[in-house]
Amino acid sequence: MTAEQLYSLPLEQQIGQFFFIGLPGTELDDATRDLITEVQPGGVIIFGRNVASPEQLRSLLDGVGELLPAPPLMGIDQEGGLVDRLRKIFTPMPSARTIRQHGDLAAARALGRITGEVLRMLGFNINFAPVMSIMTDDRDLLSNGLYSRSFGRSPGEVLGYTTVYMRGLQRAGCMGCLKHFPGIGAGEVDSHEQMPVVQLSHDDLIAQDLAPYIELFQRRDDRVRCVMVSHGGFPNIDIKQKMTGGLLVPASLNYNIVTTLLREELGYRHLVITDDLEMGAIARHCEIEEAAVRAFLAGEDMLLICARPEAIRRGYHALLAAAREGQLPQERMYESLKHIAATKAIVEPPLPLDRARFDALSQNVAELNEKLNYVYGGSTK
Repeated sequence: MTAEQLYSLPLEQQIGQFFFIGLPGTELDDATRDLITEVQPGGVIIFGRNVASPEQLRSLLDGVGELLPAPPLMGIDQEGGLVDRLRKIFTPMPSARTIRQHGDLAAARALGRITGEVLRMLGFNINFAPVMSIMTDDRDLLSNGLYSRSFGRSPGEVLGYTTVYMRGLQRAGCMGCLKHFPGIGAGEVDSHEQMPVVQLSHDDLIAQDLAPYIELFQRRDDRVRCVMVSHGGFPNIDIKQKMTGGLLVPASLNYNIVTTLLREELGYRHLVITDDLEMGAIARHCEIEEAAVRAFLAGEDMLLICARPEAIRRGYHALLAAAREGQLPQERMYESLKHIAATKAIVEPPLPLDRARFDALSQNVAELNEKLNYVYGGSTK
């Protein structure tokens, strides 16, 4: 579906395209159908609560797609390590840190390739990975939850491992998403709980956390088609509007980060999505209605709301009301619809769910874990 076709949809369905939503459970029951048909989202994200078996998961995603006016993006956070949504049905995958500690670029490529093929068999077309945070020895001591999720301790390490991981993932036909822009590795807290504040200057951020993004954005192969913006606060690069009511503006809601820095200064041209707007970093800052409108006006193309159907509905209806009241410029809406349509145009269709191949790939991960001496110790969240 082209941008013009998306733009010809009724306003209610256009607004739905801007939402990437979570589902309540494992089945396409009446409550889930009602949520999908009311919001008609542009994307759906799956968590461990939605996973019971390969067949069940594929059926759920196929059923969701059948309810929507435009084929949706189907996403998941399948990083490996602590963030592994498929561990109930597939051999747990190694963490980025484990791969980096072994200095094994081939393992990063293999993890990307296996992940991409498995996800396509299950019905996905986008993986919210890899994490681009730079985790130095000093940053490893912080309580921000990123300790094991990063591929590197320096811009060069992150760039190298990210490049080969993305090559494996996307050559298997599954799109990757770089996160969490512009980098929250230096934040002292976990954004699931509250806003991590990153005190780096603009120049330091460019030289450190943003360096891998910049290199990937400048490559001619256009490998990066999706970026997720964090909820971090960046007081030293958001000079003019660094304080609002005594609070920092989270990056995901911040025009100076999403549009001025990412779009204009760094020249990024493709899909931009928020981190989950239900996370503590946002919930402590504003209600979901305000967050949805502010994120969109900041320049985000899609708004991620992962858990509560009530919050999803509230965010959707707030953005719809803003559009009806003329608060969302037509040009701004069309720009995001173009980015969404362009992304949907290049995603690959699902592969057949071949259980023999699925089991073989699961065994491949077991062998990779053995090679890396990786023992899974993730949570069951």
